[in-house]
Amino acid sequence: EVDSRTMLSQAESLAGLVEQGGGPDLVPYLTGLRQGLQDSAVEARNFAAQQRADVERTKRTSAQAGLMSPGGSEAGLKRMREAPTPAGLTNGSAHPAEQTAAMETSMEDDDERGLEEGTSASSCVNTSGPGSFEMRAKFIPLRLTLDERRLLRLLEAALSVSEYTDKVDVLAMRSKVQRVHLQIKDICAILSGLVVAQNYKKGQQLITDRSFKDNAPFFQECFELGRRYKVMNPDRMRSEYGKLVYMLMDSADTEIQDLLEFKCVRPLRTVHRLLEEGGGLAMLQDAHMSTATAEIVAGDRPRHEVQRDIKNKERARSQLARKYKNSRLSEDDILRCLYSISDNNSYLLFNRDPVDRMLEYLRSYFTPSSPDPEFSLAIQGGASGARLTHNHERQYNFVLQSLTLWREISHDMFQLWCTCDDDLLQEGNYYRLSNTGQGLNRVQQAPKVMRLMLNILGRCQRRIGNWVGSSVIHLGDHNVPNALMLIDKYTQVPRILNPVVLVLDALPRLTRDPQLRAYIDKTFGGVERCRRGILADFFKHAFDGSGADSFFDAGSCIDGRLTSAWNWGSKVEKKTYYPVFKLAGFTGFDGDFK
Repeated sequence: EVDSRTMLSQAESLAGLVEQGGGPDLVPYLTGLRQGLQDSAVEARNFAAQQRADVERTKRTSAQAGLMSPGGSEAGLKRMREAPTPAGLTNGSAHPAEQTAAMETSMEDDDERGLEEGTSASSCVNTSGPGSFEMRAKFIPLRLTLDERRLLRLLEAALSVSEYTDKVDVLAMRSKVQRVHLQIKDICAILSGLVVAQNYKKGQQLITDRSFKDNAPFFQECFELGRRYKVMNPDRMRSEYGKLVYMLMDSADTEIQDLLEFKCVRPLRTVHRLLEEGGGLAMLQDAHMSTATAEIVAGDRPRHEVQRDIKNKERARSQLARKYKNSRLSEDDILRCLYSISDNNSYLLFNRDPVDRMLEYLRSYFTPSSPDPEFSLAIQGGASGARLTHNHERQYNFVLQSLTLWREISHDMFQLWCTCDDDLLQEGNYYRLSNTGQGLNRVQQAPKVMRLMLNILGRCQRRIGNWVGSSVIHLGDHNVPNALMLIDKYTQVPRILNPVVLVLDALPRLTRDPQLRAYIDKTFGGVERCRRGILADFFKHAFDGSGADSFFDAGSCIDGRLTSAWNWGSKVEKKTYYPVFKLAGFTGFDGDFK
């Protein structure tokens, strides 16, 4: 703010000297410079006042969030003993303002190290390179077989009737180890009973004169395929998966393992693991891999072109299966790997491509340097619920970098899922049951996920250059308690953007109806003005820092940007263009919970 005022004073002095010296051509330029600096000073002043107000508010409300008193009654430890916390990753007991400041410092240091060292994640992004399939295959789960899908249905049924978290994640005087042990055995017993109901002969072999320990491979397989299925289908098991992961988190404790006499967790089965075991990794370097796993999009192309691409894809698959089969790797195994990689490409089409479409809309309808006064992206803190104050150019760059970040996260989502799985289920990674202001949550550090997120963020910063706003990533604190919460936040991105993109793309089709065209022309002034109005409102108020009570919980931090977008989605029915959404078939952002 002080620098802006100094530069403003210098610009005013320079403008006066130029006017006296007879240089009228420079006056308009300097006038614009003076106006820009004045806007920057106003933004900086509002930003500083907002931060001071948020710090004071956080001080008053921190006690309610259960983060002020270390060792309080609300902070139950996972395995009934205090776990050592890695240096620099403490949480739960520090003052929120101090904790956030420490986190910002830690993030900056880690980000610098990440930029200097580099990671394999950046190579994973380049899907056209010769080694890209081998890198991606390490994080692509195997597609479930028919028998595995039958077991998955049993697992979903057992989890749907379980009340695991209701009985374990409570503040009680009883031993938590005993509660966890009882609930895990209960789920295993339900699974065994369901197997008997489905296949009596197989169920009889499973339970006759056998203990849970003897059936350890069966339970490990059930739990692993549930985790694998969720990675490939984030929209499925939206309520059951949380119970499964929290149960497996508790089962990783040595005391629980001693009581159960077996481990519930085994590594995820991936494409790379299967090919490595069968000696078929060379297939991932084959030039036909791109054709054999490509996602075919019909769009407006002629039917014969689509059929030609389908035949080429099937031919490439057959060639790869015949070429790389051996005594340890059958043709069906190779085809299963190819189908799994194709599933990943299909996921990217429906989850990453909507972000690309929004980026195209941003660049097509708006320019940072010459804003249209009617569709300016400028926002003012305190107006229309906004918490940030940005002029048009700054807001344009803020939206551009946010969408770019979401695009990179969506691209690496499978790797994030696998890394999240590792952090959540790592033995010795203890959690704290704490009141975060949104009920009791498991607050757990996730160093691997944090490292990967920092690498993705660093990649975006290098690509964009100038970064607007905060680069703090909340993880393992009261905002984002654990890795599961982080991954769940970013699976919301396609749920928010997909409906918006579908509505924008459907506008020309709607206007084929004369009555609908008359309505859009009369209300919005035509299709293009309607589309631009929707985009302007989205880019302004889905990225305005709203959605929370303080700057630390929302604002311009990495996770706060998504909070603002979700807050915009919750208010879309109040918008003037909401009837257009309904006409385009919009039903909601939440999706199906079944």
